[in-house]
Amino acid sequence: MKSPPENEPARGLKSRHVQLIAIGGTIGTGLFLGSGQTIQLAGPSIILGYLLVGIACFLLMRALGELLLSNLGYRSFVDFVSEYLGDRVGFVIGWTYWICWITIAMAELTAVGIYFRFWFPSLPQWVPGLFFLVILLLLNLTTVGAFGEVEFWFALIKVLAIIVLIVVGAWLVVINFKTPFGHAGFSNLTQYGGFFPKGGSGFLLSLQMTVFSFIGIEMVGMTAAETQDPENVIPKAVNNIPLRIIIFYVGAMIAIMVIYPWTAVNADQSPFVMVFKAIGIPAAAGIVNFVVITAAASACNSSLFITGRMLASLTKDARHPATRKLSLLSKHHVPGNAIGFSSIVIAITIGLNYFIPDYVFTLVSSVATTCFLLIWASVVLTHLKYRKTESGRKSTFKMPGAPVTDYLILVLLAVVTIVLCFRWDTGIALLLSLAWFIVMYIVSTRIYTRRKVELK
Repeated sequence: MKSPPENEPARGLKSRHVQLIAIGGTIGTGLFLGSGQTIQLAGPSIILGYLLVGIACFLLMRALGELLLSNLGYRSFVDFVSEYLGDRVGFVIGWTYWICWITIAMAELTAVGIYFRFWFPSLPQWVPGLFFLVILLLLNLTTVGAFGEVEFWFALIKVLAIIVLIVVGAWLVVINFKTPFGHAGFSNLTQYGGFFPKGGSGFLLSLQMTVFSFIGIEMVGMTAAETQDPENVIPKAVNNIPLRIIIFYVGAMIAIMVIYPWTAVNADQSPFVMVFKAIGIPAAAGIVNFVVITAAASACNSSLFITGRMLASLTKDARHPATRKLSLLSKHHVPGNAIGFSSIVIAITIGLNYFIPDYVFTLVSSVATTCFLLIWASVVLTHLKYRKTESGRKSTFKMPGAPVTDYLILVLLAVVTIVLCFRWDTGIALLLSLAWFIVMYIVSTRIYTRRKVELK
């Protein structure tokens, strides 16, 4: 492959890399460990929730894909937000996106330390996290292809685990497998209180869980500038990724609940462990623990990639020379300074694990995930403005049903936002998220007002 110019990123990501990057970033530890809690929240209707949110995410991806293909010179989707919604909004969304993925990386490194104690109870919790951070940092500093290859295999492990679960579920239904709670079969989806055992309220409350499960699907918006043949790869990824994720999530939920009735699924135990133990795998817990470690490492790997690119994009026009250096590309055509700085910030989690109680860290993570609602909304609003331009009217990769489908996505995000108000923990996270956006907008206003004065 021909070397790119010195100041441009290398297009080292292949089609299979891009396909698995978003899948790996979206399917995290929550599916393998927290799906029992999700099932208890809504019962079988959670399947419909994943399907509904998955369709919305497919449309969101189509909107994002249309924007990406309109200008392949932009480094991230935030560049489009700045162009169509204004520099101030782009500033707020960009820095929010950066800090959100920093927080996600911190949470996942903490998780890695906890999961390793399954095998090594006396191992200090910060050691595995630091080890993985250093290894992933070195990989991300080499080439974008190295990141893509590692993420491909991390994601593949998760995908294979889900496929095995779905295949096992289908097989157990076919043989009418007997469990301590009855026989495996599709009747388990309806005979324990019906498909909506928690009513409409339970279904609505589950929407927030399903929306947060899809966080990371927009990662394709960070890969366009480093993708080989983006005109062909991006449309293929945009069309295939959401559909595959829907199949994995919906398939996994169905597989679990046709084997065990939803009432038998323990909120504090991984349903994957329950299923694998049911077919006689004694090391089920160890296998799932390995999978969740790779899932957590995958999320951290994605975080380094995203935070490095986003920080480089945010600092390329900074006034201070030292800040602008963060945007410079290394000899390997990756934003090495930005990746290194992001890693230093992420490494703070090692100290946080010792000094800050878990509930504070959980609250910060909740605020970060809640911020994604506005980040996704900004993509949709950007697409709405883009479609009114001459370039938007001539687009060759149009979002189906726009602008109606744009408004439907916004309605869903608004419903989820309202649902967050009905629980005290998510309500607090929502209020803190709004406070964050207000503060950041005030900061952006001062910065851009100062710039206007200097230009005069």
